[in-house]
Amino acid sequence: MPASVWVVRLNVLALVLISTALVAAFVDQLVFGELPCPLCLLQRAALGAAGLGFLLNVRFGVRPLHYGLAIMAALVGAAVAMRQVLLHIAPGDPGFGSPLLGLHYYTWAFITFVGIIVGVAVLLSLPNSTDGAAARRRHGWLAGMVLVVFTLLIAANLVSTLLECGISQCPDDPVGYEWIGKISAWLNRGGS
Repeated sequence: MPASVWVVRLNVLALVLISTALVAAFVDQLVFGELPCPLCLLQRAALGAAGLGFLLNVRFGVRPLHYGLAIMAALVGAAVAMRQVLLHIAPGDPGFGSPLLGLHYYTWAFITFVGIIVGVAVLLSLPNSTDGAAARRRHGWLAGMVLVVFTLLIAANLVSTLLECGISQCPDDPVGYEWIGKISAWLNRGGS
């Protein structure tokens, strides 16, 4: 099997891992009721932008520009995640949200962004093909399904953020969905 096929498969795997992280964030939000703070939302956006770089590689063929997008997004995400880590580094600070395996999600986000940067460096060192159509033919439905799931997760994040924050700045410590409350109040008044 040509090395270029493995490069595209690794891009699909990166997209699967990013999608898994986004699903975990949604489970925490929807099942456990922990609304994301503004820094958490920025980290999700950066994760989505990094995933977009991998999506472009799978859909249109591997290009350094696509990897550049993933690296830039990961750098921004790592900076935002580190900012949140530093906000909660003081002794006795419980942090924001519940920890997972002893670390808060923003710490996991920082580790993920560093992993993306290292992963892209490895992928850039591998021989690859720039033929997107050939990549799609080789990976068919699996790559297509991953692309659709990732796209749906990005759309769900946009809707969720809009419901939580509306079109204004998100609260530092969110307690509810701003627009759901406004829509409920509007419906209770009879839609007037």
